[in-house]
Amino acid sequence: MKPIRHKTILLTFFTLLLQLPNPINASPSPPITALYAFGDSTVDSGNNNYIPTLFQSNHPPYGRSFPAKISTGRFSDGKLATDFIASSLGLKPTLPAYLNPSVKPVDLLTGVSFASAGGGLDDRTAMMSLTLTMDKQWSYFEEAVRKMKSVVGDSETNRVIKNAVFVISAGTNDMIYNVYDHVLGSFISVSDYQDYLLSKVEAFIQRLHDAGARRITVAGLPPIGCLPVQVTLGTVTIPRIFHHRICTENQNADSQLYNQKLRKLNFRLSQRLPGSKILYLDIYTPLIDMIKHPHRYGLEETLKGCCGTGLLEAGPLCKPLSRTCEDVSKYMFFDSVHPSEKAYSVIAVYALQKLFPLL
Repeated sequence: MKPIRHKTILLTFFTLLLQLPNPINASPSPPITALYAFGDSTVDSGNNNYIPTLFQSNHPPYGRSFPAKISTGRFSDGKLATDFIASSLGLKPTLPAYLNPSVKPVDLLTGVSFASAGGGLDDRTAMMSLTLTMDKQWSYFEEAVRKMKSVVGDSETNRVIKNAVFVISAGTNDMIYNVYDHVLGSFISVSDYQDYLLSKVEAFIQRLHDAGARRITVAGLPPIGCLPVQVTLGTVTIPRIFHHRICTENQNADSQLYNQKLRKLNFRLSQRLPGSKILYLDIYTPLIDMIKHPHRYGLEETLKGCCGTGLLEAGPLCKPLSRTCEDVSKYMFFDSVHPSEKAYSVIAVYALQKLFPLL
């Protein structure tokens, strides 16, 4: 039965995809050459497998819906949104992790992920989790560019970069570790800290532009208050934990405020940086819609993960011997933090519908 459920998710994704305008042909821009991802676990294809950190998922039950049930290091039961997008664009079946030894220089020409689970826009976040900072991810990108130039030369590498799509997806860990865990430090307010994070986004986009990138998408924050772990920590009494789980609305409001600021920043940068398209990737809307209208997506559980109790387990706490749900396709989250493959497929379709025609 499990292979059938996995095929059902893929069929749902491609059925929705067929209803969309062709994301490449709908745009007058040249065809997309590659997909490069930076950020946290939402786009990490397994880079953390190759660094000394506890933030790893290269073990069961992660990967139970992935082809051949491989635990690749993706923090989900299967594919991420960037995998679905890379496939739909005809680039490659899945987006590999840059640090994976099987990735060859020629593979870099169609895309790779430099992201690191547990990381963030704030270097303190990655340092706490012993994962890759954005600066380190950038240095790996520079290394990748040198490898590509050694294979196809400067001119072709520059063409690939110019016509590639760059995805930045980070910020959730920053908010959880440094705001909701009460370590704001010198920042006087949540809004103040958000502005600091957005200054990091701006600096990273400038770096990408200086390197020749012209198609840049920046993911906003999800409804953080609806992540199962935040729902659990936001509850006060034991009965609420098990019988009446609700989102922490002030955290969702913070996410919405950040996203509004990010939209404005992206617009300003698009005006300032010549020849660039810098777009906001909305993940809040599809996620909150799944929570409010689960049956539209064939979901039954949206505030608990599939792994273990679904309340707190993630990463090393989601273990090979952990009990898991019978049908993960009915769950929005695989663990207490990370979306399921089903949810990621919905995000990918939303992005292809709303965003990619503009690139």
